[in-house]
Amino acid sequence: MADESEGTVLLAGAANLAIAVAKCIAGLLSGSTALLAEAAHSVADTLNQVFLLTALKRSRKPADALHQFGYGMERYFWSLLAAVSIFVLGAGFSIAEGIRAVLDPEPVAALAVVYSVLVVSFIFEGISWLRAVRQVRREAHDQGVSTLDHLKEAEPAVKTVAFEDSAALIGLMIAAVGVTLSAVTGEEFWDGTASIAIGLLLIGVAFTLGRDNKSMLIGQALPDDVQDQIRCLIADTPGIDEVVELLSLRLAPDQVLVVVRVDLDDSETTGAQVEELAERIDSAVRRQFPTVRHLYLDPTPATSLDPGPASQP
Repeated sequence: MADESEGTVLLAGAANLAIAVAKCIAGLLSGSTALLAEAAHSVADTLNQVFLLTALKRSRKPADALHQFGYGMERYFWSLLAAVSIFVLGAGFSIAEGIRAVLDPEPVAALAVVYSVLVVSFIFEGISWLRAVRQVRREAHDQGVSTLDHLKEAEPAVKTVAFEDSAALIGLMIAAVGVTLSAVTGEEFWDGTASIAIGLLLIGVAFTLGRDNKSMLIGQALPDDVQDQIRCLIADTPGIDEVVELLSLRLAPDQVLVVVRVDLDDSETTGAQVEELAERIDSAVRRQFPTVRHLYLDPTPATSLDPGPASQP
């Protein structure tokens, strides 16, 4: 999955770099603020691909004495920086330039250049978007979940590319509408309005990505239904009376830590029996849930967690 994700990010980065140059040249020639806003958007996206490639490479570092569960969380950190980049470079520039263009509008020229760049940009962004969406759909199918449900938990790099490219396609349509309305009506403020709209779109994307990556960095558990499946699997294992408590932590999209407190059957008393039971549970859980890389069982009588009787005054 990591190699496929890296290919998706590289394709998006190459497309964004070429598109950013084309948009910038066309924006300067035509004077279109909306096109310059889209150029800033593509520059931000290109920088983000550098962040995402860094995330993929650094997250592969093996665990060491300082980071004993590995470096998987790096993916969420660098993806969070990408969200900040979208907000500052993309949205900030687009809104600032849009306001300036509304207050001091200028005519849009070289429409043939503008429309040519918009069409070519839409094609390249669409190719990158299709690559990301196909990967998300394939992974969702392999895991037996819906595409939208998987997108919430997907590899941060692929998720960011999918969101960026979706915003880029919508932004290109907004820019085309703004330029067209300015040309047809003769009211140049439409071009600036389109730039502001693109900025607001990017704020929404940045907020969504930033919120999701913040949640992962803080420490997010597995979905309730997955936790219930793991709990039932362990509870149904011969030798287990009850699953007292189950805690999970996502260390990376494909790495999960699970800690389970279990009440053992009275027959499981010797160290060898407990060890054999733990091995069976570990194998069963990992076989059905491959992302569970670390599973720790804590034999704890259920009664030990019950609150004691209140003391009498």
